[in-house]
Amino acid sequence: MNIFVGSLPYDMEEAELKQIFEEYGEVTSAKIIKDKFSGRSKGFGFVEMPDDEKAQKAIEELHEAEIDSRKIVVNKAEERKPDQRKGGFGGGNRGGGFNRGGGFNRGGGNYHGNSGGGQDRGNTRRSSY
Repeated sequence: MNIFVGSLPYDMEEAELKQIFEEYGEVTSAKIIKDKFSGRSKGFGFVEMPDDEKAQKAIEELHEAEIDSRKIVVNKAEERKPDQRKGGFGGGNRGGGFNRGGGFNRGGGNYHGNSGGGQDRGNTRRSSY
């Protein structure tokens, strides 16, 4: 069973996370999700346990347990569906890509009464030389 673990202390290591869950049974993997740019923990991770009964017991007993003054969230991880992608081509309505709102020269905000969407503002600055 794949288990989601949230509200983790930001300085927690994967080995520590694995050790906590090993008290309930075999752990095949423990992964803390990190920011791809800074490398810092995002405060959540996943633990994989092959025995569903032991995994369920770990979920029940560790949910809202306190670690380093933080109550952690522990529950069964749900499979990500293909339509849950963020941004990118064809994914959601988040405005990703060129000239689609929200971002530098992308039409977001209240510029001249426009509330978003596809207007390139490349000609708003004029050179005086």
